This record gives sequence, C-alpha cells and structure tokens, in this order.
Amino acid sequence: MTDDPPLAAPHRLLIVLPSWVGDAVMATPTLRAVRQAFPGIFIGGLCRPGIDEVLAGTPFFDELHVERAQGVMGPKFVAAKVRPRRYDTALLLTNSFSTALIVRIAGIPRRIGYDRDARGLLLTDKMKAARRGRFEWAPVSAVEYYWSLASRFLLPASRVGGAALGPLELALTPAQRAAGEAILAAAGVGRSHPLAVLVPGGNNPAKHWPLDHYAAMGSRLLDQGWDLALNGSPGERDLTARLASILAAPPGRVADLAAAGITPGSLKAVVASAGLMIANDTGPRHIAAAFGVPLVSLFGPTDHRWTTIPTRPEGPEAIVLADPTLPAHEVANDHPTRCAMHHITVERVWQAVQSVLARRETVTPPRL
Repeated sequence: MTDDPPLAAPHRLLIVLPSWVGDAVMATPTLRAVRQAFPGIFIGGLCRPGIDEVLAGTPFFDELHVERAQGVMGPKFVAAKVRPRRYDTALLLTNSFSTALIVRIAGIPRRIGYDRDARGLLLTDKMKAARRGRFEWAPVSAVEYYWSLASRFLLPASRVGGAALGPLELALTPAQRAAGEAILAAAGVGRSHPLAVLVPGGNNPAKHWPLDHYAAMGSRLLDQGWDLALNGSPGERDLTARLASILAAPPGRVADLAAAGITPGSLKAVVASAGLMIANDTGPRHIAAAFGVPLVSLFGPTDHRWTTIPTRPEGPEAIVLADPTLPAHEVANDHPTRCAMHHITVERVWQAVQSVLARRETVTPPRL
C-alpha cells in the first residue's frame, strides 16, 4: 500500500456490492464507515437479488438498485438503470470484469476497485490485491479486503487513522421478523427450548462436514434440551430432509428451514433468535456473527483466513480446522486431502460448542 491521499469527497456515491451473502455481510464494517464519513451525500448500492434482503433495515444506503447482469447485454442494461442517478464515484467491492464494465458504461467518472480480472483499464483508481507468489492470491479476510480499498481511496484520513474495524452489522425489518416467527411457529420449535441452527450445506460440497457427523451433533443437542433448525437453500432441500430423517426427532423439536421456504430475510430473523449455530464456511455463518449468536465454524479445504470475521463479545466464534497442525505459512486450499472435512471429529466440534457457550452469560436468547 502507498501513501496516496484520499480522494475528494463524493457527492453521489454508488457502492457495487458483493454477490455472495457472506461477502455482503463482511462488507458491513466498511459500509458503516463510509456512511459515517459522508452523512450528507446520496449513497446508492448495486446488488443482485437476495442481497437486498440481507441488507434490508440497515442505514447504509439511500437507494438499492437490485439487478442481475445476465447475458452479453447484461452490463449495458444494468448501466442504463443506474445512469439516471448521475453518480460521480463508484466503489467496487467486487472483483469481476462485468461490474467494472457496468460503472464505466454508466458514465461514472471516478471508479475505485481492485486491479484484477483484466479490468484495470476500466478503473480510474485501482489497487493491487495481495498475492502469495506470482499467481496465487494471499488469504486476506474479505473484511480487511474491502476496508483497505475504501480506506486508501475514499475515507478521509481522520476517519480511519488508528481506527479499528467494527463488528459485522445487520438489521431486521418488521416483515422479516414476522416471517421468521411464522416459520418457527409452524414447526413448533424454539418456544420452550433454546434454538440451535445447523447449516450442513454450502455452495461447495467439499466444504460440507459429513452429514452423519451433523446428525450425531444434532442428537447431542436434542438430548441437552435444544431445539434444532436445519438451514439450507432451496437447492439443498434433499440435504436438510435427509438430516431430519436421520435425527428422527419428536414433533416440535426440529424445523427444516429449506422445506419451509426460508428466504434470506426470514433466515436473518431465525438466526437472530437462536442461541447457537454450527455451520460450514457459508453465508449463514456471517449472519450469525452479525447478530452476536455463539458460533462454531467448520473449515476444511478452504483456508479460514479468507473469511476471518470480527465477532461481538456476546457472540463468540470457535473455528474448528480440519488440520489444526497446518503451518501458518501454508494455505489449506493447497492441501485438499490433508484438510478434508471428514478429519473434523464430532468430539472436537462438541468441545467447541461447550467453549462458545461457556463464554456467554446465558444460552437462552431473547425470542423473536
């Protein structure tokens, strides 16, 4: 990083948001800092459908443009949607060529982003991402990744000098709260027992902890008086259904959120009401961290340093690595066999659960 001075304050700022749920949540400390640094300007956000639900209720934006650039003409169509707002600055928290092309076609004069994926010529202010060796990206947390870009080119020095990153931050709208309450009420869970959320899926099957391990953990939690919510995307209904079948719990003890039609907004409400989450490296993990829910995160063939997150004191996180002996100078992504998820034992995860719960004053959170 150089000592380049921050840019002049924008008057109308567009922030291009990450496409993945977890990445969008990890951007919230930066979004908060930008909003606080420029309280009087117009700030818009550009995001794909679903990310608007994740960020609904937060005070970061004056307007959200919810668009998906599909096909060859997609960037042109999306650019046409944002051009009437006459943004003078764009901050790209994405790495893709297509998002840089969108803000260029939209005629935004100042375009800030990382110089990667062959998009350097489309940016006016660009920053090199950290590498390890000549070709591989260094495992830098997305939280720091976004913060570094905004700090260098956008935020006034007086705002970031010596400042620490804040925690992840989300909010609930009344509609989201009601939707989450309705899902739990329909399943009959979380009324007389604390609620634990299990997240057995994720976009990469290699990052899944074995389902029989999740079942063993779920059985222990049921025996200890917890109710369970099994989370999955619409495409993971078979996965959560198989887990529910293995658990074979009495009615009113397990909610299959995928079968209930969970959405990003209603998931926020369910997670916010929980007393514990056990998750693979996937988006709901970051939602739990944002709401201060005690969290056990399981990492295998992807390095945990990509998604290191600041957590709230009341919601500690325990990270369980497939190979905790891997030297710090090595990256788990380079060792898929050594760092396979099946190396994580049920006993290690159970010990992590006890650890995070012991660090919280109570395991029974406020209900929705």
